[in-house]
Amino acid sequence: MGDQNGLQEGISLYKGRKYADALTCFLALPSDASADPVEVAYYVGLCYAKLERYDDALLYLEQVVTAEDGSDDETAGKRVLQCRYLLAVIYCTTGRKKLADFELNKLLDLGYKTASVYASLAFIAWDDGDVDKCIDFYNKALAVDENNPTALNGLGYVLANEERDLAKAVGYCQRALSFAPDSAACLDSMGWVYYKMGLYSEARKYLEKAHRKDDANELIASHLQEALQAGEE
Repeated sequence: MGDQNGLQEGISLYKGRKYADALTCFLALPSDASADPVEVAYYVGLCYAKLERYDDALLYLEQVVTAEDGSDDETAGKRVLQCRYLLAVIYCTTGRKKLADFELNKLLDLGYKTASVYASLAFIAWDDGDVDKCIDFYNKALAVDENNPTALNGLGYVLANEERDLAKAVGYCQRALSFAPDSAACLDSMGWVYYKMGLYSEARKYLEKAHRKDDANELIASHLQEALQAGEE
């Protein structure tokens, strides 16, 4: 009973976004605890991911996938899908694109065809320089969820950057920004579309906002510098 109470306390802390405290609680459970070890590993992996301790997160999330992959239990099945997607996100974040691509395509094979999965595949395709494949994945994401801000922003940015359809690009970016008005990425894309349209004053306005929200982002800084230089010419 004590082990179960400890598990529930950790889950409560996790849901309250107290990830470090939750992690301490989960790790304090004895190895011979009555609590389900896979469930404990699941929450430990989630905590490490939230704390951006990615290598530790991978270790526990992979344990969950290995233990429960192919299970007929509905809860276990959902947990595997979530862990696979989180693994893909971590692999993308840490530059392991092939592993991310494997996990994302595995999710598609399992029928988990969400806008987030397609948008993540679009990002990988863009990073690989395959623009057509990237656009196709973003369109698939929007076919699943027409209001997905990540897909709207991504597609708008790609269309603008490649100067394929600036009218559509500005529409996608405006919609993305309406859902995520404080997103540095969305502000940057909006500014970049205006830059590509030659509207440098508008471009600077959005790019300056993006830079204030994420002044460590090199791409945003580069876009802002180009817009400032263009306005001086």
